[in-house]
Amino acid sequence: MAARKKSTSRKTTTKRKTTSRKKTTARKKTTSRKKAPSRKTAPRKKTSRKKTGTRKKSTRKKSTRKYGAKAGKKVERSMREMKAGKLRSGGSGKKVTSRKQAVAIGLSEARREGGKVPKRKNTSRKKSS
Repeated sequence: MAARKKSTSRKTTTKRKTTSRKKTTARKKTTSRKKAPSRKTAPRKKTSRKKTGTRKKSTRKKSTRKYGAKAGKKVERSMREMKAGKLRSGGSGKKVTSRKQAVAIGLSEARREGGKVPKRKNTSRKKSS
């Protein structure tokens, strides 16, 4: 008997494996809050107050502008100079890079020229001897 050669070309059948995976559906999770038990309160009694026709005038000061137009112009000019890289500090002569410093320079110039600017706070300024 002659030995038969086994054929290498097998027909493969693809079977899908069935898994016991649960299908998940996108649901909105709702948070259910328990309502606090409502307390019944007795209705308030109305007291007979006499309404007076005169109202108390408020002692509040009317809002006025803190800074004048000159101060605004000076700050605007110093900000433009800072952005262009031409604004220099008075003491050391170094280039100003921070916005706060540019605003402070503009306000101090307006103060010198007599513009409407509030007084500066003494806490942040160092005394020179």
